[in-house]
Amino acid sequence: MTLDRRVVLVTRRTRLDGLLERFHTVEGARFYVERLGADFGEYEREHRVYQAARGLVQETLVRHGRWHTIDRRYLPSFLFGADDVVIALGQDGLVANIMKYLDGHPLVGVNPDASTFDGVLLPFAPDGISTLLPEVLRDARQDRRITMAEASLPDGQRMLAVNDLFIGPRSHTSARYELHWKKKTETQSSSGVIVSTGLGSTGWMTSVVTGSLGIATAWAKGGRAVQYEPMAWDSGKLRFAVREPFPSRVTGAHLVYGEFDASNPLTLRSQMAEGGVIFSDGIEDDRISLDAGVTVTIRPASRAGRLIV
Repeated sequence: MTLDRRVVLVTRRTRLDGLLERFHTVEGARFYVERLGADFGEYEREHRVYQAARGLVQETLVRHGRWHTIDRRYLPSFLFGADDVVIALGQDGLVANIMKYLDGHPLVGVNPDASTFDGVLLPFAPDGISTLLPEVLRDARQDRRITMAEASLPDGQRMLAVNDLFIGPRSHTSARYELHWKKKTETQSSSGVIVSTGLGSTGWMTSVVTGSLGIATAWAKGGRAVQYEPMAWDSGKLRFAVREPFPSRVTGAHLVYGEFDASNPLTLRSQMAEGGVIFSDGIEDDRISLDAGVTVTIRPASRAGRLIV
């Protein structure tokens, strides 16, 4: 690999950036925030820290020469070069936002504010990029592979997820569908199905399962609690959980949790007249419609994420 590879820096707007876009001036933003009883100084501190971190990273990239910066809002239409190195400057969620648009590209997560963000996917500090970047450009740095999930429709539409896929209704209504898993079929009514990757099994899936186990333990009147175990980030399997399944004369609640792989995918056939959707990693605005009669097949993606560590 050549040291002349392009580096793409992906940034995000701070909360203050969003307020300035809405109110146009700092004074207008301050008036709005303080009228709500919040501390505007915290918005300003967050903005200063992020801009300082961005400046440190950009100093390194200017010395490197070939670089480009984009806001995460433009990721869906941005064309990455096959040899690009990508840097994410933001929270952990930004890493997930970026990774689904990459295909084997090395991704570097940079934590702009270690005092605020846990940074599970952000192992590097802004002032360490100057030392790290030459190693990454030579492909001499270790990485962790991250399994992604893929939802595909018969018409060719598909969606990747780094953490989770949601299949269900757009609003707080019930989803109706047929779920097919391990050669079994069940018609269900629920508030949706969550499918998690190994990385996602530490997040939303943990909340879903922990809540269910807590309720089950309470109903068992203090019986032995079962400990939930997340999967490895590079696991070849995905997990699914059905949220709030409702048993009735025509709907069941037996196929509510399990694991599957590429050779035995999970499929759902929608029975929702309208409002059925699929979206990934919590971004509902980027969704696929899943209305009556449409079948979605979910399996581990052939493409894997590559996070530099």
